[in-house]
Amino acid sequence: MITLQDVEAARERIKGRVRRTPMLHASQMRHPLAGLDVTMKLESLQVTGSFKARGAMNKVLTLSPEQIAKGLVTASGGNHGLAMARTGFVAGVKTTIFLPSSVVPDKVAKLRGWNAQVEIVGTVFDEANAAALNFARETGAAYVHPFSDPLVVAGQGTLGLEILEDMPDCDTILIAIGGGGLITGMATAVKALKPGVRIIGIEPEGSPTLKASLDAGHVVTLDRVTTKVATMACRRTDDTLFAHVRSKIDEMILVSDSEMEQAAQNLWFEFGVATDLSGAASLAALRSGRLSFRPGEKICALVCGAGIDGV
Repeated sequence: MITLQDVEAARERIKGRVRRTPMLHASQMRHPLAGLDVTMKLESLQVTGSFKARGAMNKVLTLSPEQIAKGLVTASGGNHGLAMARTGFVAGVKTTIFLPSSVVPDKVAKLRGWNAQVEIVGTVFDEANAAALNFARETGAAYVHPFSDPLVVAGQGTLGLEILEDMPDCDTILIAIGGGGLITGMATAVKALKPGVRIIGIEPEGSPTLKASLDAGHVVTLDRVTTKVATMACRRTDDTLFAHVRSKIDEMILVSDSEMEQAAQNLWFEFGVATDLSGAASLAALRSGRLSFRPGEKICALVCGAGIDGV
């Protein structure tokens, strides 16, 4: 699907158009992480508040003026929509975002702040995405998939490059999963440069899309999605994405919505870092006690999205 070279090309393409986000060692805590050596990658400080800005910018920069003349359209649980809205604003083209009803209200307000047209359709991403595809067919707007487009995936992979550059002794990276584009891009870059790094994927108990597919050995469609975390709610991943990433994920863990809520509150209390629930998923996984680490293991916890869930 993509290679390390695609990710490196994406980094050059988006340089100066997104932020290089900081790393923060998780120390001086009122409630320590049981002696774990954890450094957080604060992608919540990215433009629009999430890693999605990377993939959206990488994709749109490859489109010609003729291709985007009739605008941009996408579906999203919130964060990709914000990234596309901001990218469309910078490009000076109309952007329409389809969202499920589970989207967090403050993200709708932010979307409108970027002058996006917002459409609420269905209760999960898949329903909103069907409406976005229909809109693209009817209007000619350029559609950008939030997680299965190779250029989007390559853009997200630039996070992996930054982590290894800033934390060369990294042993393990924890990555939240919605549709699977982020972990695919990051794992591709990381495993190519440092194959021994352990990649741990995190999904909500109410939307175990990738875990169910890995357990079955093929892509499955969930009968239902019960998580309230719109940015991590997806009934089915992409077949090509799954084939590419399945061998690159070392471990999967499921966390509950309440565990993510508690982790978001903890991030705010301990560090003044405001995240959405997906942004707190890596800390929720660490605090769950369901993961094992060897003494001295260097862990990177990706804080992938901003929000006010813990404030």
